[in-house]
Amino acid sequence: MNMETRQRVEGYAFLAAFAACIPAANWFIGHVGTVCPPNSPCLLPVAPGILAPSGVLMVGLALVLRDLVQRRLGKAWTLGAVLAGAVLSALLAPPALVVASGLAFLVSELADFAVYTPLQRRGLVLAVVASSAIGLVVDSILFLWLAFGDLSFLLGQVIGKSWMVLLALPVIWLLRERDARIGLQPA
Repeated sequence: MNMETRQRVEGYAFLAAFAACIPAANWFIGHVGTVCPPNSPCLLPVAPGILAPSGVLMVGLALVLRDLVQRRLGKAWTLGAVLAGAVLSALLAPPALVVASGLAFLVSELADFAVYTPLQRRGLVLAVVASSAIGLVVDSILFLWLAFGDLSFLLGQVIGKSWMVLLALPVIWLLRERDARIGLQPA
């Protein structure tokens, strides 16, 4: 397999995983958690004494995967994926959360894009950490405020999404090392 084909194949795999995070986050909110109160999202512990809606795990992963889509497929594919993801997020969200889900996804992923793009050539790990940190804070604040008019779960949201970013970093580092070893350049 030549480098261009490898880059495309990996890019499409990252794109599929990115797209899968959206329905997964919505499904998690209603089905996965240590506590699932009636008419509320299912909650998971993300730190001692701190709970967060379970969808935060998939949102944190989506931020990292968005960066990998851009690394493999480029800016145009990434912006298309973000727009499609915002629509998909709004379509799959519970009715009461459509605007909050779609808008938080769109704005946070664009913030991630804005930070990642200038940093990616300096270092993949740095770009992923910085862009994900901005994206997860923007997503958390915007979603909670629009959905509930309340930031009570902000700390839990930020911690939960951060865990997923941190767990992805060894894979990001290995990917960067492999890319350098075989001479694969970002799109």
